[in-house]
Amino acid sequence: MTTHPFRFGAVAGHDLHPDGWGELGRRAEGRGFDTLLVPDHVPGALSPFAAAGVVAAATTTLRVGTYVVNGPSWTPESVARETAGLRAFSGGRFELGLGAAPPVTGDTPAEQVRRLARTAAAVRDVPILIAASCSGLLKVAAEKADTVALRLPPWCAEAQVAAMLDELYELAGDRYDHLELSMGLAVAGESPYQGAGVLTGTADQMADTLRKCRDKLGISYVTVTVGSMDDFAPVVARLSGT
Repeated sequence: MTTHPFRFGAVAGHDLHPDGWGELGRRAEGRGFDTLLVPDHVPGALSPFAAAGVVAAATTTLRVGTYVVNGPSWTPESVARETAGLRAFSGGRFELGLGAAPPVTGDTPAEQVRRLARTAAAVRDVPILIAASCSGLLKVAAEKADTVALRLPPWCAEAQVAAMLDELYELAGDRYDHLELSMGLAVAGESPYQGAGVLTGTADQMADTLRKCRDKLGISYVTVTVGSMDDFAPVVARLSGT
């Protein structure tokens, strides 16, 4: 198993005012995060591509991505067009995150998976993250993704994470070692709860836990919500790029 360097992303909320995206990007950049990730899925909210453009314009080194584009809301051609524009506008700092969400167009889960595969095939020259929560999405991720984000409940056991990675390994074959593996943390800091998506302890303890997780499972790209950004910044400082 190839060891990828640690990267850290902050996932924005859905309720941010359009004027706040630039400031949020500067905060994430100042705290050492590698990426700021913009959600989709909210009817009437600012387009994730527009928000990503605002972040890119307000920052210099921070990468920006979607997390994740809701496939049924976009055609593959429209995603490819928006992606090409953001790649140029950001100086190559844009990463496209794709996934499936509760259908808004009546698509079945199988239709969503097929649409996601067509979208990934239509995009050129940007890193692609695919958020996978089922076998169909894992298959597309194994074939098309640069980064695979495991979407599991935060309270799930490590054994569930390992089982999903075993399935991905079988699907990806020789590509597996080239895939960057990612998981999101629902909690980083103090919590009475336990699970693979819950990280507790001091900054040194959390950093040590993440190192052991990478050694055992290969997960190197860790995301937290922007609400945890300040508390998690000391962990980012200890591990980013190592």
